[in-house]
Amino acid sequence: MNVKDNWVKLADGNQMPQEGFGLYKVDGQETMTNAIKDAYSTGYRLFDTAQLYGNEAAAGTAFKDLRIPRDQFFLTTKVAEDNQGYDQTIQSVKESLKRLQTDYVDLLLIHWPIEQHFFETWRAFEDLKRAGMAKSIGVSNYQMIHLQYLATKAHEMPVVDQVELHPLLTQKPLLQFNHDHQIITQAWSPLGRGAVLSEPVLKQIGAAHGKSPAQVILRWHLQNGVSFIPKSVHADRIQQNADIYDFELSADEMRQVDALNNYQRTGREPELTYEYDRQY
Repeated sequence: MNVKDNWVKLADGNQMPQEGFGLYKVDGQETMTNAIKDAYSTGYRLFDTAQLYGNEAAAGTAFKDLRIPRDQFFLTTKVAEDNQGYDQTIQSVKESLKRLQTDYVDLLLIHWPIEQHFFETWRAFEDLKRAGMAKSIGVSNYQMIHLQYLATKAHEMPVVDQVELHPLLTQKPLLQFNHDHQIITQAWSPLGRGAVLSEPVLKQIGAAHGKSPAQVILRWHLQNGVSFIPKSVHADRIQQNADIYDFELSADEMRQVDALNNYQRTGREPELTYEYDRQY
């Protein structure tokens, strides 16, 4: 198994790489093109962007300039809070596709749940999928209560829930809920934005396997069945994040990483975004 060949099956029958490449804060055309080039040559096939990141056009240009065939990579983007609502969602996705220079995305996500347009945005997603502009549809930053509420009116449920998830925020109840409902959990900030890398237990586990703390964390995600999207613009780090398929954490080591949980978020509390209709 390796980063290129490790795919998971979604509830709608489509497949998605378990490990992807995050494009958050990858800014500037040269930086974007070089990052995607390095990631693709390393074996990454999932690339994750968002309207909010402001770099969809740079990503689209990178794929075009690198002449990567569209059927050779899996592309995710997300609809921002300001673009939610039925008509706004559809129009914003059409604009995203133009910036990305493609006819479809493989995965379309609602970036954050907001109360004002909760159901109509998802109705637009279902229609966008029927129209072929998104192969699969999902959500980001949805907690159990949001998924349960969505289920009261949705014709089809999200196949992916992308949430903040790392050893300081293990989200075990949500992981179990999503698993029970055939929803793949995908971790953004899988390394906790670096906050967890200095933990002694991760260094100890890494030393036992000849791996870095970051590789231990990504292997922990892998063995938990979680999809994850680390980001870096440095070629050596991009390679290192993919070099996690030649060792295995024991059950005890997995428990030691789990024990680091202290409910520490690096991002916004989703329920506050839902209540105030915006993230910031």
